[in-house]
Amino acid sequence: MSQQNELIITVVQRGEAEALIEAAARAGATGSTTAYGRGSGVREKLGVLGSLIQPEKEVVFIVVPAKITDKVLDAVVEAGKLEEPGMGMAITMPLSRVVGLHLE
Repeated sequence: MSQQNELIITVVQRGEAEALIEAAARAGATGSTTAYGRGSGVREKLGVLGSLIQPEKEVVFIVVPAKITDKVLDAVVEAGKLEEPGMGMAITMPLSRVVGLHLE
């Protein structure tokens, strides 16, 4: 039976991803991939306060064994202060198939 894996995706303001990546590694993640994007939505809803939120984003993808997903996600949320409004977001999803990664 193959190992179950999950994908953690985080979206944070540009320049904030490195702290998340380091926290994920300390929690057991063996690697990550970062991409750049542009966000919309929250900024417009906040009006004048929205000017503090930059539209340029970093998107971090982390594939982990399902058994450590919660540990890695908790570390990422804490490092990125993701529970604070406007700091970013994180989601997880199960992966039915992963090719080319050797996680353990």
